[in-house]
Amino acid sequence: MRWLYSRFMHVVQPLLRRKLNRRGRFEPGYLHAVPERFGHYSVPSGSGYIWIHAVSLGETRAAGVLLGALREQLPGMRLLLTHGTATGREEGAGLLQEGDVQVWQPWDTPQAVRRFLAHFRPRLGILLETEVWPNLAAASKAAAVPLVLANARLSAGSARSAQRLAWLARPAYAALAAVWAQTEGDAQRLRALGAPVRCVFGNIKFDATPDAAQLVQGQSWRAVQTKPVVMFASSREGEELLLLQALASHPFASEVQWLVVPRHPQRFAEVATLLQQRGYSVSRRSAWSDGPGSAQVWLGDSLGEMALYYGLSDVALLGGSFAPLGGQNLIEAAACGCPIVMGPHTFNFSEAAGLAVAVGAAFRVDDMMQALSLVQSLVQSEAKLDSARIAGTGFAAAHRGAAHNTARAIVEMLTTEAPVT
Repeated sequence: MRWLYSRFMHVVQPLLRRKLNRRGRFEPGYLHAVPERFGHYSVPSGSGYIWIHAVSLGETRAAGVLLGALREQLPGMRLLLTHGTATGREEGAGLLQEGDVQVWQPWDTPQAVRRFLAHFRPRLGILLETEVWPNLAAASKAAAVPLVLANARLSAGSARSAQRLAWLARPAYAALAAVWAQTEGDAQRLRALGAPVRCVFGNIKFDATPDAAQLVQGQSWRAVQTKPVVMFASSREGEELLLLQALASHPFASEVQWLVVPRHPQRFAEVATLLQQRGYSVSRRSAWSDGPGSAQVWLGDSLGEMALYYGLSDVALLGGSFAPLGGQNLIEAAACGCPIVMGPHTFNFSEAAGLAVAVGAAFRVDDMMQALSLVQSLVQSEAKLDSARIAGTGFAAAHRGAAHNTARAIVEMLTTEAPVT
């Protein structure tokens, strides 16, 4: 039945091109090397690559951690790095070494996928977290390219959706050579779809080390502030409005210096406009030199500086958790020693969120008004803040090791699988 899906993916290709053109108006990276998305490349063909697919920014950062462990165990390896978003590709460029190649993920039609595999002939493919595509999985198996899913996660909601499309999802998961899950819950849901789960290694993102220079810079800027600094970290569409509505009726609003860091760069200007329309003065990170200044709201309109923002903050609200979006990654905040307040929607990181709450590194609330009240109680007690900071760094350190274990499993697989010629 995969031919029905393949036909659909072929028919909607013009819509993909239009979407790329629209996104490219705000993020020019989407207009770069568009033919690559359809399996046409300007880079020379090759073979023997270790292929890692990291669709977006978060997965690319996880890929960087895994790649460091892989390079230790496979010195001289050649990397083929693929992405689906402009932010992922921009971040991934910094991971490349001589002999490595970076291209877009092929659109999931049989033709584009076959051209991709024939052009690069990878030894092994590593998909990160959730990126299982039916034609990509089937074509890799047919081409004798072992395809694995690392740092794998599958929420209960996503599992239900996949079961409704079991005729498509089950063959795709079954075509994988191995799956290494983040949690036992993820492993159970993946097994139910036919995935060959070999082990539960935990979350690779625990192995990421915050940028020390950024953290120190943020902390130095925080030291000269007279008000507590509260960040809305990786906020998503609609959530900034929830914050502004709560601030309009909460007496604590004027006692805090707010820092808003939107998750997606194409929304930086939109969020700045929203804040200004509500009467707030705004200072954007892109205009800072010696510090953030005295505006009512600071806007973090940069990529790759989350450690700086966490160092600058006393407490962080977790984006994606106040609207039903599943939450964003809270591990980096914990590693930076920044206490986290999260809303009710954390299904994308349910185990990490639960563990962080259990040890006192994070706090859960029902809505934004409760979040503001909790933040108020935290910033008014240095003892509470210190306790949460210590709990956060301890929590992050206690769960490391997934990157090393995943890299070791990949190397073992490479020694047992026949090389692609």
